[in-house]
Amino acid sequence: MDKSTIVCRCEEINIDEIETAIKYGAKTFDDIKRLTRCGMGPCQAKICIGPVNEIIANNTGKQLKDIPLTRMRIPVKPIKMKVLVTDIEDSSIASVFAESVDEDGDNR
Repeated sequence: MDKSTIVCRCEEINIDEIETAIKYGAKTFDDIKRLTRCGMGPCQAKICIGPVNEIIANNTGKQLKDIPLTRMRIPVKPIKMKVLVTDIEDSSIASVFAESVDEDGDNR
């Protein structure tokens, strides 16, 4: 493939940028992500993780199975500013570790 071929469509990262990141010491997809923003777009690496891992394998001599999976983040739920700036005890915000709370404030 040509070095200018786009691998991450969301962030418009090409092969050359990924290979440059590898030359600077990147060994995993997360390293590539930190240096280039590859995988940080709307698809959250669903499209580019495979090709990027292949580029890592080709440039480092590692097997694909030896390249660790990327860290996945849990989806974020937006909250209203009113909840942040007021002292509301009974809000619809639940702890990440607690059960979820529906719109009526009831635990599910």
